[in-house]
Amino acid sequence: MRRTDWRTRAPHKDAMTPKVIAVIEPVLAALGAEADPSCWIVWGDDPAVRYVVLAPTDAGLLQVLVRVNVPQEGPRASAKVIRWTRVQLGELGLEMADGHRLLGFQVEGHVLRGTDDVGDEMAGFALELFARVDGREVTPRPVARSRSGKPAAARGSAAKPVAGKVTVASASASAAKPSKRAAGPSSSRG
Repeated sequence: MRRTDWRTRAPHKDAMTPKVIAVIEPVLAALGAEADPSCWIVWGDDPAVRYVVLAPTDAGLLQVLVRVNVPQEGPRASAKVIRWTRVQLGELGLEMADGHRLLGFQVEGHVLRGTDDVGDEMAGFALELFARVDGREVTPRPVARSRSGKPAAARGSAAKPVAGKVTVASASASAAKPSKRAAGPSSSRG
């Protein structure tokens, strides 16, 4: 998710005003971020007062601490580059419940949580961080999920297998049928 996409998702009207963005952009640029970087914003308890922007760069992870309105000064941002060898990442966890995806991830002590589409975007950000820490090339992963969050069977549109392709529905149907090898006793034990 790009920095410009976050403006419409700000939980408070003052969190991403033009004055605040005018403070964040030069900080990101000075520390090596591209013009509209891929990033994640941790809004925290009071996004009208402060929040954190996490942006991956070639040198490391940028952590920008944003103060929305410092008395008698206006917005303020302080930042640091955390080298990829020093970035602390947790596991990316996924839970499915009633057709909804619940995801959790921890980066540099910040706990990120998301459901459904937000969770998918968060997973993409987490996978980008994993790739950068491992020194692998980052390949954006398109997310082909439905907007409703319900499985295809619950919406009434069953997936039909295509010749030569295995779909989730056909794979689960074949997994439900016991094979002849699995039915008999195993003779490979010694």
